[in-house]
Amino acid sequence: MADLAKRYSSQKYLLNIIDTFYSIALILIVLGSGLCISLENFIKVFNLPGYLSIALFLLIILFFYYLLSLPLNFYAGYTLEHKFNLSNQKIGSWWQDQLKSGILGYVISLILISGFYWILIKIEQWWLAISIFWILFSVILAKLTPVLIIPLFFKYKKLEDEALRQRIFSLAQKMQIKLLDVFEIDFSKKTLKANAAFTGMGKTKRVILADTLKDRYNHDEVEAILAHEFAHFQLKHILKLIALNSLLTLGLFYLIFITSPYLLGVFRLSSLTQLASLPMVFLYFLIFGIIMQPIEAYVSRRFERQADALALKTTQNKESFISLMDKLAAQNLADRNPNPLIKFFFFDHPPIDERIKSANSHSI
Repeated sequence: MADLAKRYSSQKYLLNIIDTFYSIALILIVLGSGLCISLENFIKVFNLPGYLSIALFLLIILFFYYLLSLPLNFYAGYTLEHKFNLSNQKIGSWWQDQLKSGILGYVISLILISGFYWILIKIEQWWLAISIFWILFSVILAKLTPVLIIPLFFKYKKLEDEALRQRIFSLAQKMQIKLLDVFEIDFSKKTLKANAAFTGMGKTKRVILADTLKDRYNHDEVEAILAHEFAHFQLKHILKLIALNSLLTLGLFYLIFITSPYLLGVFRLSSLTQLASLPMVFLYFLIFGIIMQPIEAYVSRRFERQADALALKTTQNKESFISLMDKLAAQNLADRNPNPLIKFFFFDHPPIDERIKSANSHSI
C-alpha cells in the first residue's frame, strides 16, 4: 500500500508541475506572438459594448486554454484516478462535471474581470479598489458555496443516522459552534476517497459528510475529524486565512500597479486597460501563486497542527484520531512521509505519519 501511495502521489506532483509550466508557456506564447492583440482587434470589428467585448474575449481565451489543456486535465482528473482505483465515475458524469465547472468558472471569472476593468478605468488608485472588490467577492462566494455550488456536483440530504447526528451537534455545542444542520453527500458516485467538511459562513454553516466516510468510519472517528474541523473555527483560522489572502491580494495588485508599465512594453501592449493585456494579468497571478505557495502551505500546516491539538484535547481520544489518520491515508492513497522538498511546496497539511507521531506524544 505504501508503494502504491508513493507512485500515485509522485504522479500527482509531476502532473501539477507540468500543468504549471505548461500554463506559463501557453500564456507567454499568446503574449509574445501577438495573438492576444489580434483577438482584441477581431472583437473590435463587431463594435460591441465594453462589457460584451470583455465577455467575448474572456470566453474565447478560456475556451481555447481548456482545449489545449484537455489531455493533461483528462489524464489527471479521470485516467489517473481510475488507474489507482480511486474513482468509479462514469465518463459521461465526468464530462457533465467539466461542463458545469467550465460554466461556473467562466461566470465567476467574468464577474471578477469585469469589475477589474471597470475599476481600472474609473479609479486612479485602482489596485486598492480592485483588491477590496475581489476580497469581498471571495467572502460572499465562501458563504454561498454550500448553498449554490456544492449542490451542482453532489446530492445533498440530511444525515439519517440520528445517533451520529446528535453526537455531532453535541460536539458542536461543546466547541461553541452553531450549526444549521448535518448533511451527507453522494461522494461514492464519483470517487472512493473520503472527506468531511465544516463549511459556509454565518447562517450557512453546516457539516458535510461524504458517504464514503460516513459508511466506513465509526462514530468516534467521525467525531475526531469533525473536532478537527470545528477547531479551525474556534481558533479563528478561517478569519486568519481570509486576512492572509486579503494581504496577498493587496500585494499582488500593488505589484501589478507598479510593474505593469514596464512589462506592457515587453509584449508590445500600450495599456493595462487593453483587453489584450488580460493574459499578462493571468501571468502575474500564476507566477505570484507559485512564489507564495510555500508560504501559504507553511501557514496552513501550522494551523492544521493547532487544530489537531485542540481536537485531541476536546475528544480525549487519541486512539480514534490515529485510526482515522491510518484509514484516511489508506483510502485516499496519501503520501505518509514525503520528501521534505515535496512537503515544502505541496503539503498544506502535515504528512499523516507526522500527525500520528504528534498525536502519540499528546498528553491527555
